[in-house]
Amino acid sequence: MKKAENIIVGISIGDLNGIGSEVVLKTFDDSRMLELCTPVIFANVKVMSFIKKALELEIPLHGIDQIDQIVIGKVNVLNIWREGVDLNFGANDPAIGEYAIKSFVAATKALKENQIDVLVTAPINKYNIQSEEFKFPGHTDYLDKELEGNALMLMVQDNLRVGLLTDHIPVNDVVKHLTEKLIVQKIETIKQSLIQDFGINKPKIAVLALNPHAGDNGVIGKEDDEIVKPVIKKLFEKGTLVFGPFAADGFFGSGQYEKYDAVVATYHDQGLIPFKTLSFGGGVNYTAGLNKIRTSPDHGTAYEIAGKGVADFNSFKEAVYMAIDIYNSRNQYHEISQNPMKTKEKQL
Repeated sequence: MKKAENIIVGISIGDLNGIGSEVVLKTFDDSRMLELCTPVIFANVKVMSFIKKALELEIPLHGIDQIDQIVIGKVNVLNIWREGVDLNFGANDPAIGEYAIKSFVAATKALKENQIDVLVTAPINKYNIQSEEFKFPGHTDYLDKELEGNALMLMVQDNLRVGLLTDHIPVNDVVKHLTEKLIVQKIETIKQSLIQDFGINKPKIAVLALNPHAGDNGVIGKEDDEIVKPVIKKLFEKGTLVFGPFAADGFFGSGQYEKYDAVVATYHDQGLIPFKTLSFGGGVNYTAGLNKIRTSPDHGTAYEIAGKGVADFNSFKEAVYMAIDIYNSRNQYHEISQNPMKTKEKQL
């Protein structure tokens, strides 16, 4: 297993006019972070130095032109582009969106090629990243195409984990996507992630109902009775500890979520509104289900405070911690899976 500081954390810089650069630099301004990992920021060292100066930070940056020039124990900045960039903190600028995607695409390539161990992405603006070359709603969809597996958005803070059956689609399209195949795939993905990434041997999973009051026996919609419930029953009979569908309105307020290792919401806001209410500023967005590890903070570009030096970096720091923890947990899982006798020896 790698020494801690030798874990290479790749960082895509996100929207340079937002708070991404600030939370990245503030995270690694604490030199103790370099005992846990070695960061590589995919950007441009002159641009990052300019932002560092504007925010009055003292963090030393080590510019490199090739990934094999990484220096362990330093904050490396890999020059993805050469030209200067006109920054305007707080502005929604398509030109800046292009640099966000240059950084992200290069970091993803490095992740695929094992040049970095994990990827942590700073926030992007989903509108200004769109182009002829990049037509994805966000990070997750691109990673799902580029990496092996089936991507699933899993929001995490401590023991609270909320996964989504559907994510960035309009609410009026949710029902069209709720098929037995999708539900089985997502629940099995969460189950496997809980086992290999979080070390939970027999995870308990709760599923939220699509309709108010879980449809009230068909009075407020039949989808929960006709689609969701039969799939849960079938999975449970095969050994997956999955329960529901639960009426979503009181599930979080009553603390019911605390009885489960993960909660599966049927659509984006059903899961993310309670999650962010309970954990905003400390939550992490983890892309479960892929052969590589990617995390991100639970917030966006926050243009309204960009460049002011007041951004809270806790969520980004937690995203780094979680990427490292999952990397170690997954390596340990694979080691035990390949050598089951080791586990028996430990028990004797």
